[in-house]
Amino acid sequence: MGSEVKTYRVNGVALFSPDRVRFWQKFSLEVRALTREEALEKVYSLMGSKHKLKREHIKILDVVEIRPEEAKKRVVKELAKLEGWFS
Repeated sequence: MGSEVKTYRVNGVALFSPDRVRFWQKFSLEVRALTREEALEKVYSLMGSKHKLKREHIKILDVVEIRPEEAKKRVVKELAKLEGWFS
C-alpha cells in the first residue's frame, strides 16, 4: 500500500482549570501516525480522554515530523523499532 507510519511531535497549549482557576499550560506530545492530520486527531483524542478537555480548549502551535530516534518517549522509540516486524 505504500503507507509509512511517521513520528510527529505536536506542541501546543491547553486550557486547564483545576480549582476553577483557568490557565493555559504548554504541552508537547509525540505520536505515531500516517499523516499530519491523523497525528492531530490522535492528540485531540488523547488530551480529551486523559484530561477531559474539549477541542476548543486545545491550541496546536506546531506539528513537526521527527525521526524516531529523536523521540523523548521510550514507547514511541520502541514502536518504531517494531514497525518492520509486521509488514
